[in-house]
Amino acid sequence: MLTLRQTVLAILTSVWSMAGFAQQAPLPVIAVKAETRQIANPIEALGTLNANETAVVSANITATISRIRFEDGQRVKEGDVLVELTNREQLAQLQEAEVSLADAERQLARARQLVESRVLSRQELDDRTRTVDIARAQLQAVQARLADRLIRAPFDSVVGLRQVSVGTLVAPGMQVATLHDDSVMKLDFSVPETLMAQIAPGQKLAATSRAYGDEPFRGEVASLDNEVDPVTRSIRVRALIDNADGRLKPGMLMTVDLRSDPRDAVMIPEEALLPLGRDQFVMIVEAQDDGFVARRQQVQTGLRQPGLVEIVEGLDGGQSVVTHGNFRLQPGQAISIKAELEPGESPRAVISAAP
Repeated sequence: MLTLRQTVLAILTSVWSMAGFAQQAPLPVIAVKAETRQIANPIEALGTLNANETAVVSANITATISRIRFEDGQRVKEGDVLVELTNREQLAQLQEAEVSLADAERQLARARQLVESRVLSRQELDDRTRTVDIARAQLQAVQARLADRLIRAPFDSVVGLRQVSVGTLVAPGMQVATLHDDSVMKLDFSVPETLMAQIAPGQKLAATSRAYGDEPFRGEVASLDNEVDPVTRSIRVRALIDNADGRLKPGMLMTVDLRSDPRDAVMIPEEALLPLGRDQFVMIVEAQDDGFVARRQQVQTGLRQPGLVEIVEGLDGGQSVVTHGNFRLQPGQAISIKAELEPGESPRAVISAAP
């Protein structure tokens, strides 16, 4: 509890202080108006590019390569033949099956005429029909074996470096070439699980690679993994980036810049802050009849950007705060505005231009 003497002394000290401020010449300061601008929380990560679709083409039979119909780096369409395997035996079987089918169909046609003239029984006509069906099935089997000797592109893609040559004996599973559908690239990266709620499909992002300097490649979040890694406590995110010009390659390392929680925020220069312990204060410029005075106001800060800080609470957009000279001010002290900076304006230039 304060004694009466202490209370009186405190009041007198306050009065003398205010009187001293009144007698002093206004302190020249530089001020700036709090600006309202659109900001978002930055999320940065490193990611790896993957092709939209990837296939390692190989033979499914053991045979010798007779012809290669692609070049390294060639773009191919779905169904294009990449490699032909030796097929002389199958071509002979195909010719035999075609002759057998044609002969069976002729015998069936003749049998139908004989049945109509009652020379041939219905049972014999059924036998001829079954013979045609068997010959047709044998032809289809030979055609399937021939198709197995053609290795085709499963989708529109670009072919990598070929791994085989003409005369190579290939076996099932042996790699012939790698195909990538690079029209759209998948960018996979990880973020801490604490940021998981800030990411959703459809969010825009920019990615850069050291191969192309600071050039941004635009994309958007496609999906999040269905589990969090229990070791790293992070979750994988997949984004899609258009790659119509084909410059991006699978395996490239990309730096991801993702923005979340877009909002209108009150921003001021960092030099306007006056830290006191864990609290932050600013000196607000208040107009009075005979000039300006400084009023100390506690604020709550948020996101920081280079040279700027977000004020979450305690300040409104358009209010002026002292940026230079604030450390010498006392609450209620008279001030004179030497200059009022525009957002982003250099105080050095203003001071040097002032008389």
